[in-house]
Amino acid sequence: METIKACWNGRNDGENPLARRVFQVVDFDLPIKSQGFGLVGFAVDEGVFRNKGRVGAKQAPNRIRQGLANFPVTRQALRLHDLGNIECEDGDLEKAQGLLSSSVCKVLQAGAKSIVLGGGHEIMFGHYNGIREAFPEKKIGVLNLDAHFDNRQPSEVGKGSSGTGFWQIAQNEPLHSLHIGIQRNSNTLELFDTAHNLGMQYILSDEIYFENLNTILERIEEFANEVDVLYLTVCMDVFNAAISPGVSALAYNGLFADITVLTILRRVFSSSKLLAMDVAEVNPTYDLGDRTSRLAASLINEWFLSAE
Repeated sequence: METIKACWNGRNDGENPLARRVFQVVDFDLPIKSQGFGLVGFAVDEGVFRNKGRVGAKQAPNRIRQGLANFPVTRQALRLHDLGNIECEDGDLEKAQGLLSSSVCKVLQAGAKSIVLGGGHEIMFGHYNGIREAFPEKKIGVLNLDAHFDNRQPSEVGKGSSGTGFWQIAQNEPLHSLHIGIQRNSNTLELFDTAHNLGMQYILSDEIYFENLNTILERIEEFANEVDVLYLTVCMDVFNAAISPGVSALAYNGLFADITVLTILRRVFSSSKLLAMDVAEVNPTYDLGDRTSRLAASLINEWFLSAE
């Protein structure tokens, strides 16, 4: 935990509440405070390895913490509790996902909102299960900002990967998901067919432009109205390689963090139903100037700016 605490540092302009930065409001002591955020790092990329991707994402959580630390606090009520990192021992991804689920459930049952720092996108299955454990009777809607559907069938029974999470959820319960930024050149026809069969709604990356913004926002609003709890998962490979080079699968024609994308995210962040978020596939091994980890941190900070 000392290594994690060392990540939370930045410019100190004093203890005046109007001058504080995020690192000055982070808490490490139990119990978790309600009406705040509970954060856990998923320092795991076993799922990326199983999915034949570029490993290295397990190094990301602390880098994202460093990116978050120096943002100014714009809401004096901001409270952030750091539960530390979950790691994967002996390649036992399923155990690591179970530990993540338990941590997420603890955060949500305490009345806080859940933030998880990845790690590969196998983070999603563990995060979802924690939300389900906390809200067994609720209808959970997953908003997936991603170039990929991540709905592959596992090649080995009982062993998922970074690309199987949505298929795994659908084996246990009806799937309610909206996927934003899907790339035609990143998903086979079989994966599109699986998406249709599982009822996965999606918006192609080609459809995300300013003139189409109102239509996109209406679709998100309709989706949110149909569920009880919203969970946002952001796979950083949805973004263009110029601004997000540190990922497992580069997207040379991916999205930019422009006003269109930020408006979409801010609409999601403004929803009172949004109780959980994660960022995945940040890979410091291949990053340039911490672009990807800093972008991931800035997306989380957008929720800090928007949440009530």
